Amino acid sequence: QVQLAESGGGPVQAGGSLRLSCAASGRTLGTRAMGWFRQALGTEREFVAAISWSGGSTVYDDSVKGRFTISRDNTKNTVSLQMSSLKPDDAGVYYCAAGRYGSRWSESKNPGAYGDWGQGTQVTVSS
Repeated sequence: QVQLAESGGGPVQAGGSLRLSCAASGRTLGTRAMGWFRQALGTEREFVAAISWSGGSTVYDDSVKGRFTISRDNTKNTVSLQMSSLKPDDAGVYYCAAGRYGSRWSESKNPGAYGDWGQGTQVTVSS
């Protein structure tokens, strides 16, 4: 099992930027896809972005496409989410997740395809 720890959240004004990081420990991320999800108060956890194990493929929710960028550094066992032009609707707790071994890339938007989750980092966007 890999332990994931998110950081970089905090308050930001609408239109601003934040960079979230996810550090893995315990085991390397290996060939696992990585994803970012978010959950606002009173809502279900929703997909934000995912990146394949090599970094060669990425996918985004339509609501963040063009504003967020996911990346990973397998040598450092980290995954990042650069968020720009933030909107109040982007607020919530952001979770980093490691894909289950053997899960298909086509399932990368599905929370069930991820086996390990971090504790989350809060992002607050004021208008």
